[in-house]
Amino acid sequence: MAVNRSRRARASRKRKRRMDRVEHDLTDEHWDAVQAAWGGCAYCGATGVPMQKDCLLALSRGGRYTLDNIVPACRSCNASKCNDEVTGWLRRKRLDEATFLTRHYEIRAELTGRFAPEPTASP
Repeated sequence: MAVNRSRRARASRKRKRRMDRVEHDLTDEHWDAVQAAWGGCAYCGATGVPMQKDCLLALSRGGRYTLDNIVPACRSCNASKCNDEVTGWLRRKRLDEATFLTRHYEIRAELTGRFAPEPTASP
């Protein structure tokens, strides 16, 4: 079987290897709760369009799909941000950085409390 050697295919294989090396603990239930809490794109506020999972700390920089690291983003914001650091990108796009960070903190605290693991009783 021939291996596809196109740039896109090589990038896809590299991404798959990188994704397989780390443990992601974001469940579908977590993702649904994150989308409901934000109510649209976390960056521009767009609603009525499909949301994509965007990592605040990009996968290529060591991020993972976790409750703390994921926000919903519209396709335009997700593509524009790419693997940039989120606060620098918000400044360059002239989006409200303080509002985003405050809202992210509040939503993360609420969801972390809701999905916190149940304490186990010690004998």
